[in-house]
Amino acid sequence: MTTFTAAHLPAMNGRTVVITGANSGIGLAAARALAAKGARVVLAVRDPDRGRTAAATLTGDTAVQRLDLADLSSIRAFAEDLTEPIDVLINNAGVMIPPLARTADGFELQFGTNHLGHFALTNLLLPRIRRRVVTVSSNGHRTGTLDLADLNWERRPYRAFAAYAQSKLANLLFTSELQRRLTEAGSPVLATAAHPGMAATNLLGHLDRDPTPLGRLRTALTGLLSQSDDDGALPTLYAAVADVPGGSYAGPDGFLEGRGAPKLVGRSKAARDGTLARRLWTASEMLTGVGFPLMATKG
Repeated sequence: MTTFTAAHLPAMNGRTVVITGANSGIGLAAARALAAKGARVVLAVRDPDRGRTAAATLTGDTAVQRLDLADLSSIRAFAEDLTEPIDVLINNAGVMIPPLARTADGFELQFGTNHLGHFALTNLLLPRIRRRVVTVSSNGHRTGTLDLADLNWERRPYRAFAAYAQSKLANLLFTSELQRRLTEAGSPVLATAAHPGMAATNLLGHLDRDPTPLGRLRTALTGLLSQSDDDGALPTLYAAVADVPGGSYAGPDGFLEGRGAPKLVGRSKAARDGTLARRLWTASEMLTGVGFPLMATKG
């Protein structure tokens, strides 16, 4: 079996790929690889100036458009402005383990950005998506639980990593329920998910600022076990173009899925719970005011 690398990407001429959070990290690495293969890559970023700086490092057809996933009005404006057909949407942007903060709409920041923002964006863009929706999750989802009565941490004492794990579990539940709905609607679009392993991106920058002995040890282990942004982007690229079934989940093949070549990987029992996925979808529709736009094909 051939190991998948960026060189195995097919020619992408004539295809449009939208990548959220594409101004740095694995999002930028994925944008670089896809643009080099001829795709038109739309960098959907919160800071257009940083986006333009990032786009200037890419070779190929790129565009930069403002998108703040922590603000539903920004998501709606982005979806209204982007009128061209989209071949692949890569839901890559995310926040990791910040202090308690809330989005413009009052959602807990990690759940609101990592899940609800991408939930709303995907459903608003779905009528124009032709091939695939890829959502970036994390191995951290394995410790995640979903409290449907308190998704936004308004009653529980806030725990940053638990909130992060909840948002990453939500990413996988969203992918599976999206695929179920796409199949029911007779759509050819596939929903897939990926995780980068332990990629040395700016999401992990907070570890470098921990001066305690445990913090220094954690930083050293991160450097030892993590992989580059380019390698961390490979599972995302694999989920975007490889011949994989809808609802599949890609990650590295190495020790504890921390690094290595991309392959299909497993997920937690909670992430395989179809009933929970449907309940989360219903809650997400209520919170965002955005629903699934495709009608089921009549038999």
